Amino acid sequence: MPMPAAELEAYLREAFPDADIEIEDLAGDGDHYKARVVSSAFAGLGRVRQHQLVYAALKGKMGGELHALALETSAGPP
Repeated sequence: MPMPAAELEAYLREAFPDADIEIEDLAGDGDHYKARVVSSAFAGLGRVRQHQLVYAALKGKMGGELHALALETSAGPP
């Protein structure tokens, strides 16, 4: 069963309440998304660690309900 964009965003907002989040459904199937997450929680962290935090926020949904997620993360403007 695909994951609606609103559900994906809800998981991210729960983990990163201060974040600027943009979700794009890449294939129109609720299964392949691009997410842009800008959060102060990422300050001082490398890209890999930032992405690990996002995957952790999805609580095991990656690979199941959510097949593919292209991530763009940052801590915001310098």
